[in-house]
Amino acid sequence: MVGSAHPTIIMAKKSQELIYGIHAVEAAIRKQPENVLQVFLQQGRNDSRIQKIVDIAKNSGVSTQSITNEKLKEKCPKARHQGVVAELRTGRSGAVTLDDILQKDQLLLLVLDEVQDPHNIGACLRTADAVGVDAVIVSKNRSPALTPVIRNVASGAAETVPYILVSNLARALDKIKDNNIWIVGTSGDTEQTIYDSCQQLNAKQSLALVMGSEGKGMRRLTREACDELVSIPMQGSVESLNISVATAVCLYEIRRHQKMVSPEAL
Repeated sequence: MVGSAHPTIIMAKKSQELIYGIHAVEAAIRKQPENVLQVFLQQGRNDSRIQKIVDIAKNSGVSTQSITNEKLKEKCPKARHQGVVAELRTGRSGAVTLDDILQKDQLLLLVLDEVQDPHNIGACLRTADAVGVDAVIVSKNRSPALTPVIRNVASGAAETVPYILVSNLARALDKIKDNNIWIVGTSGDTEQTIYDSCQQLNAKQSLALVMGSEGKGMRRLTREACDELVSIPMQGSVESLNISVATAVCLYEIRRHQKMVSPEAL
């Protein structure tokens, strides 16, 4: 029986990488079939989820091969492969950049300032995909690139939501602001709440939500780059929420008000 999908990625040869898990492999085939070199399937598996992978691969012109479970385990030891492993070409061209994203209209961006826990980043990516965020932006010096754990927790969202690493987050925020995108930062020491802010929300206004790391929050330069700061009301005894939970609360509140103000804009 197949459990819930937990995709991740490991290195194979220098020019290749292996990605495994139902959601991750399916997303890779759908999004970048030209970079999927081969899909390996567990012999004897003929359930609907595996058959779906077979059909998608066939329609995309991606080669599949059945191998034993032992061979799959050799390719990704200590991993829960779920009966499917894909071999991808590394050094893929066409990665989405911040400049690419800023060409679009009515953007919703998520900016993570110094968030380093891969579980939190993966969870944020998964929420970003669910909400319809256009890109997740992080500092390449203060947050990790896509790692096995991030892809695992993201459950396929790492293949669908652009994860953009920038050299300088403060400069990236300035560029975002120059493109008429309103920047909302989160902070526990401001009286204005995310609910208050969303009451003034223009559904067609592009917006970037900035989340700081747990403990430290946003850095000074990041904070100064924000157009406004908001908090999440806390009515219990705990002082703060996990960063991924707080991100979900804010993103869904933003989308809720956008839909209330102008349903046709979404």
